[in-house]
Amino acid sequence: MKNVMLVGGGKIGVAITEFLTSSGDYRVTVVDRDAASLERMPRKNVQLRHTEIGDAREFAHEVEGHDIVLSATPYSLTATVAEAAKRARAHYLDLTEDVESTRLIKKLAEGAETAFIPQCGLAPGFISIVAHDLASKFEKLREVQMRVGALPVFPHNALKYNLTWSTDGLINEYCNPCESIRDGRRSEVPALEEVEAFSLDGTEYEAFNTSGGLGTLCDTLEGKVENLNYKTVRYPGHRDIVKMLVRDLRLGMRREILKDVLETAIPITYQDVVLIFVTVSGWMEGRLTQESYAKKIYSQKVGDRLMSAIQVTTATGICAMCDLLVEGKLPQKGFVRQEETKLSDFLSNRFGRYYAKGM
Repeated sequence: MKNVMLVGGGKIGVAITEFLTSSGDYRVTVVDRDAASLERMPRKNVQLRHTEIGDAREFAHEVEGHDIVLSATPYSLTATVAEAAKRARAHYLDLTEDVESTRLIKKLAEGAETAFIPQCGLAPGFISIVAHDLASKFEKLREVQMRVGALPVFPHNALKYNLTWSTDGLINEYCNPCESIRDGRRSEVPALEEVEAFSLDGTEYEAFNTSGGLGTLCDTLEGKVENLNYKTVRYPGHRDIVKMLVRDLRLGMRREILKDVLETAIPITYQDVVLIFVTVSGWMEGRLTQESYAKKIYSQKVGDRLMSAIQVTTATGICAMCDLLVEGKLPQKGFVRQEETKLSDFLSNRFGRYYAKGM
């Protein structure tokens, strides 16, 4: 049985703990500064630690004795938790979508005796595994387009949106520059731009640039693809309101106020759907060809808990990567990209099967 330290006891932390402990193969220590969050945790094979994370050197003493560290904290703590894991010689996995945090992880991974695997959630994470798997079938690539959305099944407000995961992460996606490859050249483009409309299963959606979803695919596919981009999916009209808040009212420069506005005005929901849509075009056997992957995953009961679709997909993403690491199906040291994972290995995993079945 592996000893796992989970740093962060929020909505996703609860789901991760439920999945890992119910497998019977992991003992989990949950660390959080919020006592109320710890009270919501499952209790079987779980140890709870009420701890404030400060210096990496000090936190490394908390990590000692654990084989693996999973970070489900805000991106501002990513570097501290990762450095502590390195000092304690533990494997490190996280859910960050923050580009700069991932670059720091890559530097920390240099010369490490253990594996450092950031971005293990939905996007970045599973979406990168799917995109790379599709792209690997082509002799020559033209375009890789990745679209992901976590949406309420019953939209009712002007934003047609409910909070389903980290508000800090959501604001980060809406405000930070977005990596892409255009006409073979790597560049950064502004968030909330390049709006497009499409329909899937009879439902109309919009998609627009957001930060972080590409993960490390720009590094992997640079020089191999003409165009590579990632966009977040929402119901039509959402982007215009968000752009007014972030740009026109300049709340993108006052993120704490924006966070307070969102969290006090928009309720969370467990009745959501995660939409995954990847399209790749290029040449197969000398012909210009296109292949797509589309999936919808809904909220569902896991054990006795109703979990939102974003909880299920994010938690099973990092749990599947944890399993694959333990099974030796991923590199055991250094920096590991999501796209180094075989899609078949992921979908056949006991946690990855939640993606495989979808709806």
